[in-house]
Amino acid sequence: MAFSAAGNSGRPLADINVTPLVDVMLVLLIIFIVTAPMVAIPIPVDLPQHTDRVIERPDPPPPIELRVDAGNQLYWNGQPLAREDVQSRLSEQAQVHAGNLPELRIAASPDAQYEVMAQVLAAANNAHMERIAFVQ
Repeated sequence: MAFSAAGNSGRPLADINVTPLVDVMLVLLIIFIVTAPMVAIPIPVDLPQHTDRVIERPDPPPPIELRVDAGNQLYWNGQPLAREDVQSRLSEQAQVHAGNLPELRIAASPDAQYEVMAQVLAAANNAHMERIAFVQ
């Protein structure tokens, strides 16, 4: 819809008010002038350098498969295990494979109690197991 000005013989007013546009452009110009020097300052980054040296990584040990069945019985790689022995067995494995810890794969029955899983996870944390996976 066009606006009509008084005394303009009923023709629509076709002038555009550019003052707000100029104000916005001046503000943007000032912002760019202030921020441009900051963008030009180099940021030191330590990147890794290429080397031809081959890094020897030992093969990971076989994973530990820990299963909790519906009766809250624990199985270590298919062998029954008492709840009290989980901490000692995990600590033993952590000492045997120091620096290259095996993956702990935990499979829990949906009917297993939460307390048993909490004890198993606490034992894994206390043994400083780094890789824990939940499997079905």
